[in-house]
Amino acid sequence: MKNKITLANANIDPLFELIKSLSKSEKRQFNLYVGRLDGNVSAKFFSLFKLLDKQKSYNEKQILDSGIVSKQQLSNLKAHLYKQILVSLRLNPAHKNLRIQIREQLDFATVLYQKGLYKQSLKLLDKAKNMALDNEEKNIAYEIVELEKVIETQYITRSLNNRADELSVQAKELSRHNVIASKLSNLSLQLYSHLLQNGYVKNNDELEFIRDYFNSKLPEYDYQTLGFREKLWLYKAHLWYSFLTQDFLQSYKYASKWLDLFRNNPKLIGLHPVFYLKGKNYLLEASFFVKKRNTFASELHLLEQEVNENIIPRNTNTEILIFQYLYSHKLHSHFLNGNFSEGEYLVDIILEKIEQYGPRLDSHHIVLLYYKIACLYFGMGENKKCISFLQLIINSKGIGSAEDLQCFSRVLNLIAHYECGLDYDLERQFVQTYKFLLKMQNLQEVQKEFITSIRDLSDVYPHEIKNEFRKIHKRLKKYENHPYEKRAFLYLDILSWLESKIENKPIAEIIKNKIPNQP
Repeated sequence: MKNKITLANANIDPLFELIKSLSKSEKRQFNLYVGRLDGNVSAKFFSLFKLLDKQKSYNEKQILDSGIVSKQQLSNLKAHLYKQILVSLRLNPAHKNLRIQIREQLDFATVLYQKGLYKQSLKLLDKAKNMALDNEEKNIAYEIVELEKVIETQYITRSLNNRADELSVQAKELSRHNVIASKLSNLSLQLYSHLLQNGYVKNNDELEFIRDYFNSKLPEYDYQTLGFREKLWLYKAHLWYSFLTQDFLQSYKYASKWLDLFRNNPKLIGLHPVFYLKGKNYLLEASFFVKKRNTFASELHLLEQEVNENIIPRNTNTEILIFQYLYSHKLHSHFLNGNFSEGEYLVDIILEKIEQYGPRLDSHHIVLLYYKIACLYFGMGENKKCISFLQLIINSKGIGSAEDLQCFSRVLNLIAHYECGLDYDLERQFVQTYKFLLKMQNLQEVQKEFITSIRDLSDVYPHEIKNEFRKIHKRLKKYENHPYEKRAFLYLDILSWLESKIENKPIAEIIKNKIPNQP
């Protein structure tokens, strides 16, 4: 199996990347767009487009050798081609979403204003403003009101006083909503950034810091006056706060509120498909963490149905998100229910999709899928296949953002080697894992305890091994619901593995037997 992990968009020429992202219909549209005027078909930028379209990877030497352009002119020609492709995409009906339509009306109204056709301009602006307000596009609505105010000072009517008051009130109200939305979106982004850089809170000091930060940055608001957009950012901020503090019931609560916004405003799914998909992903993730099996199963089924019925708009961006979320949670479904072998069919599909999407998939999500495939094989008892996927992660470079997964991949790798009876390699694997963990900051107690225990197993006599497993299980069990240590069990169900060794049962059977006792 070859290593398919690549750094996302690393050293890829932006123009080449844009051309490779075009669908067949978008390329056909560009050909028609270029041919609208005589002479363009033979233009240098179109020749460059055709050459880049044929290349498998960006090759500047081949471009210069073709004679299309000199080295001195290449940068300008690429910039011109890039712009022409974007203009073509903007004209493509497939990209004519509501936000672009509103912006287009604003552009038309600006042209009419500059020609002194004030009445016509105001009529278009009023139409565009109503579209914006109906669809919670308050930033554009504010721009429109500001232009209306400018035009009204040029187009004097008897109703100017009433009109001035009306526009002033509207501008003030929109500005207030936009300020709240901006503060909430800033808080959401900052919390997300903190999670990526520092991970979950690991002790009381970190919890206190995050709590104080969240409360100090959360703006004052009247919930009853908040619109869709402000509530969306509010729920996002609370969601990231709950993930940081490992309060997954709260994560479930705010992910549910997030999705309810769209369920109460279904037309906005088409306008904000990425936000909808992300909300669905977080609800499924939180349901998985708190073992809400019924909710998880129904939401996953609904997501697949919405995808198949094209309720969620399909474009390059949403296609990738749908793949990541749908197949990640399909794997989770088998983890929840302990029917690992029934999920093996997903492996080939996932690998084909990774190959298909290539560099458009970032390395972190590829690593995450490989780890979950490894867990699937581990649950099946296919430990050598599990090891092969873990090695793809362990041997890959430049994925420091996935340090947690690197850590747990090494721990699972040790267990899989132990299960395979690969004793000759176990000591070397232990040394490598221990060295890696020593480099990690804030190593969890669960990780320390387990690594030490695995190392000590090599000195235990065969007839004492089961009793040793019981001791390890007892030492780790106390961390299962620990506020800062429980995260380790989300990545790797060590306790179920130990119970499988103690009871001489497959791990899948142990997990299935736990299901009736969980909500």
